[in-house]
Amino acid sequence: MKIKIISIPVKSQENALKFYTEKLGFIKKVDVPLSENNRWLTVVSKEEPDGTEILLEPSPLHFEPAKQYQKALFEAGIPYTQFDVESVQKEYERLKSLGVDFSVKPTDMGTVMIAVFNDTCGNNIQIVEML
Repeated sequence: MKIKIISIPVKSQENALKFYTEKLGFIKKVDVPLSENNRWLTVVSKEEPDGTEILLEPSPLHFEPAKQYQKALFEAGIPYTQFDVESVQKEYERLKSLGVDFSVKPTDMGTVMIAVFNDTCGNNIQIVEML
């Protein structure tokens, strides 16, 4: 069993695509229209173009429980997902220079360094560096 795709709920696929490619540096992998306001839209890491895809899922727009779940996680400050980075401090500085808003600055947690940012699509995302 392999992990091929994970999904992140987003309020706007267009805004999510801009944020995940222009700010985070991912690349668009698949973009297939499904209906007027819904696309099968995935991005991947430049470092692993054949790796796990992130589906930018517009579920909060179409399924009320998804909307409530996303809202509750965001308001509680709980990250929806996390990305591994080589250096949290360097990635924090790079993203801050691009205007990304962090709710948790780089923090040493003993075995890991973490930071949490707002993806502007309704999610807190955590970046992690193994120490």
